Amino acid sequence: MVNKVSTIQVKDILDRAIAGEDISVSQGIQLVEQTEPEIRASIAQTADLLRQRQVGNNITYVINRNINFTNICEQHCSFCAFRRDAGEEGAFWLDNSQIIAKAQLAVDIGATEICMQGGLNPQAKLNGASLPFYLNLVTELKSHFPQLHLHAFSPQEIQFIAREDDISYKEVLLALKEAGLGSMPGTAAEVLDDRVRKVICPEKIDSATWIEIVGLAHSLGITTTSTMLSGHIETPQQQIEHMAQLRSLQQTAIANNYPAKITEFIILPFVGQEAPAPIRKRVGRDQPEVSEVLHLTAVARIFLGNWIVNHQPSWVKIGLEGAKKALQCGCNDLGGTLMEEHITSMAGAQGGTNMTVSTLRQAIADLNRASQQRSTEYKYL
Repeated sequence: MVNKVSTIQVKDILDRAIAGEDISVSQGIQLVEQTEPEIRASIAQTADLLRQRQVGNNITYVINRNINFTNICEQHCSFCAFRRDAGEEGAFWLDNSQIIAKAQLAVDIGATEICMQGGLNPQAKLNGASLPFYLNLVTELKSHFPQLHLHAFSPQEIQFIAREDDISYKEVLLALKEAGLGSMPGTAAEVLDDRVRKVICPEKIDSATWIEIVGLAHSLGITTTSTMLSGHIETPQQQIEHMAQLRSLQQTAIANNYPAKITEFIILPFVGQEAPAPIRKRVGRDQPEVSEVLHLTAVARIFLGNWIVNHQPSWVKIGLEGAKKALQCGCNDLGGTLMEEHITSMAGAQGGTNMTVSTLRQAIADLNRASQQRSTEYKYL
């Protein structure tokens, strides 16, 4: 009887979504908590239908390069296998010439975007006495490659720069934008619930600060992406409440006619093969099953799709085959070529760190869908 009632409730929720309504937080939680294969299949089918309505059948991709400029970091997030202390074996901090050389290789394959993030290196200051690192880096990159879109520096990095130089978030964002920053990755969100953050990333900014910086970026004309780290200690309620805060951010940007907003949503499944032992023990697994990621992917499309229309899987984390399945249950974008990636691969991910354009296009063709190159901000190229 319980399953029958649950099925009826799920059908009502899915019918509301198909009718174009936003589903509530409680309804989103109900969807996430479904475990029956038949019910999950109907949720995935609904997500795929909504994807088709909201963005069409083309599957987009971007030609880009990821550059992690340093792994020296003052923080000690429990899931991170990337960070090092200065002087520790494996620590690195690329100089500008190394970064320019990497960007040149990206330009050589037709890249339109450089995605750049790094650890919180206390020596890398915006205007500080030790090194005006960030502005110099952006300025030099744009002077060499004015055609490249620079997608860089998470909200956590913005807070770090502001704190180190004792200036406001607005001053940091405006200075970087003037130097050539194009958009900001919505990483460091993890899960926007401070109970979770106190366990997995206690030194990171709190949820309110992440939301404040992203909202401020939108008001200043800097687009962002949005992400969620899933499959560790968070609950279905916390997953949906995280999405609800992203949905509210987007609604605020639209209601206030901000010049920028969130361009995409990406689920980043926990990868813990090489993460510190305490978090692996607490989570109890190296990473979630791909089927769990796909189910959450479908629910995310249903919950967010009216407001954040572009959804992307992480082929680095779930592999290209997993990403292809995600494109059948709510996602419409396959991400980028990347060329290199260190944060997830050092944690033990097996999806690889580089995709050629031909590989991405073939994966899309395997689904009998059309491929379309895009810009960072989802303009067709």
